[in-house]
Amino acid sequence: MTPATSLFTPVEADLQILADNLKQLVGNRHPILYAAAEHLFGAGGKRIRPAIVLLISRATMLEEDITARHRRLAEITEMIHTASLVHDDVVDESNVRRGVPTVHSLFGNRIAVLAGDFLFAQSSWYLANLNNLDVVKLLSEVIMDLAAGEIQQGLNRFDASLSTETYLQKSYYKTASLIANSSKAAGLISETSLETAEHLYSYGRHLGLSFQIVDDILDFTSSTDTLGKPAGSDLKSGNLTAPVLFALEEKPYLEVLIEREFAQEGDLEQALALIHDSRGIQRARELAAHHATLATESIGILEPSASREALMNLTDYVLSRLY
Repeated sequence: MTPATSLFTPVEADLQILADNLKQLVGNRHPILYAAAEHLFGAGGKRIRPAIVLLISRATMLEEDITARHRRLAEITEMIHTASLVHDDVVDESNVRRGVPTVHSLFGNRIAVLAGDFLFAQSSWYLANLNNLDVVKLLSEVIMDLAAGEIQQGLNRFDASLSTETYLQKSYYKTASLIANSSKAAGLISETSLETAEHLYSYGRHLGLSFQIVDDILDFTSSTDTLGKPAGSDLKSGNLTAPVLFALEEKPYLEVLIEREFAQEGDLEQALALIHDSRGIQRARELAAHHATLATESIGILEPSASREALMNLTDYVLSRLY
C-alpha cells in the first residue's frame, strides 16, 4: 500500500509550512489550550484534508504560486478537523487515537471540550479574516454538519431499520462535508469558474464518502493494532455502518442481536460472524469503489498537472487501505 504522504510530493514544502504555522495560530495566551494544541498538532497524522486543499490550490493556479489565503484555508481545514476529533473522543470516551493519548485522557473532559470549542472559534475567526463571504458560508456549514452528524449517529444507535441513504447522509455530515466544502473553497479562492468549483465540491464529496465507507469496513477487517481501537467497536457501540446494513438484508437474526444491544453473552461475536458470513463487506467495498470512481471523474475536468495526478491517485489510495 502506498503511504498517503508519498502522494503529497507536489505540496510537501507547503505541508511543512502548515505544520509550523498550526501551533502559532493557537497562540500561547492560554497555557493549557496551547499544551493541548501542541499535543494535537505535534502528533503528526497524515494531514490528508489540508493536503487536498493545497493540491487543489496548486492544480487550479498553474500559472501562478498559491496565495497566503490558500495556505490559511488549508490551516483552517485542519483546525476544524482537529476540533471535531477532540469532541468525538469525549463523546466516544476514547483514551487513545492512532496510538496517541487523547486530549481528554491527558487533560480531562472539561479542558478537552473547551479546547475543541476554542479551535472551532479560532478557525471561525481566521475564516472571517479571509474576507470571502462565499468561503465563510461553505466552511461555516461544515461546522454545523459535523454537529448534525454526531447527533444523528447518537439518535440512530442500534436502529436496525436504518436505511443506506441515512447512513450515507450521516457519513457526509461527519466526513465528506469538510473535504467537499474546503475543496470548493480552494477553487473559489483561485477564482475558478462556478462550474469548476462544483466539480471540486463533487470530488471532495465522493472522496470523503469513499474514505468513510472504507473506514467502516476496516472496523470489521483490521486488527486492533492497525485501527488504534478495538476491532468491531463501532458495532458494539450501536453505530451501524454499510457492512452491517447490507448484511441485515441477508441475515435476519442479526436484527434480533442488534435490537437487544448485544445484551447476552456471545451476542457481539455471533453478530460479527453473521456479518463475515454475508456479502455485507463485499457490497460495502463496491459502494466505496463507486464513490471513488465518481471522485476521479469529477477531478478530470482540471488541466493535467502533478497536483491533479496526486488528487486522482488519492482515490486509489483510499481503496488500497482495504488490501
